[in-house]
Amino acid sequence: MANGPDIATPYVQLSRTQWSELRRNTPLTLTEGELEELRGVEDPIDLAEVTDIYLPLTRLLNLHFTGARQRSAALNTFLGGGRREAPYVLGIAGSVAVGKSTTARLLHTLLARWPEHPRVDLITTDSFLFPNEVLTSREIMHRKGFPESYDRRALVRFVADVKAGLPEVTAPVYSHLEYDIVAGAVQTVRRPDILIVEGLNVLQPAPPTALAINDFFDFSIYVDAKVEHIRDWYVGRFHELRRTAFEDPKSYFRYLADLSEEEATDFARNVWRDINERNLVENIAPTRGRADLVLHKGSDHSIRRVTLRRV
Repeated sequence: MANGPDIATPYVQLSRTQWSELRRNTPLTLTEGELEELRGVEDPIDLAEVTDIYLPLTRLLNLHFTGARQRSAALNTFLGGGRREAPYVLGIAGSVAVGKSTTARLLHTLLARWPEHPRVDLITTDSFLFPNEVLTSREIMHRKGFPESYDRRALVRFVADVKAGLPEVTAPVYSHLEYDIVAGAVQTVRRPDILIVEGLNVLQPAPPTALAINDFFDFSIYVDAKVEHIRDWYVGRFHELRRTAFEDPKSYFRYLADLSEEEATDFARNVWRDINERNLVENIAPTRGRADLVLHKGSDHSIRRVTLRRV
């Protein structure tokens, strides 16, 4: 995204130091204990990262939210009034194991503490994966997480209904423990100020003549890192889950808990190479340029620089 000094670009590149200075007087409203609950598996984010990266980001999003509300009010006046304010929709994309879920949970908490938008909801696109039974019947169980494994129409309809201001909109519930959609369970969203939509493919373009979920986004974020770093984080996370969640008798992956350290490493690397890296390279990374803001991570998971679309 970087260009020479004489070439016009729609992006501005900011170092961590430059970005952190944009915090201004945004207060830190998060404690270490709260951050511990929000932190993902094998994600070493600390309060310094929150202060340097996420406080400036919430300030930007707050300003953007206010601007969106003003534009909505102007359009409402033009149309003669009587329309409800549309919820602000924020999309967060990135690879498996890059830390986008931590980013989403953190922004969910921080944004809700601004008085202008106290009602913030978070939905993950995992909720719109086809059930395992459907994936198996279509012979794409091995492509879970790829674009074709999602009920794209249901996801677009959900976001469109929230954006339209419907009183209640429901989404399915996905269980990572069971590795499947929970039959009969729903998550209900009731006219939030902000809806955060987090997932691998939220910036995917739509098929011809169709709508994509990012058509309803007011702002989008892509969490980025080098492929080799994400691979190492994925393997590390796999080992941690093998020692914790996979030990649960109800876990879909219970059989993996008994692997030796070497077997587990080989298994994780193979899954990464054959599934997650392919999905990243073929489908996820190509959408990075569609994001309004990119958070670039270094090998230690810390964010080193930020790319912001300015036009």
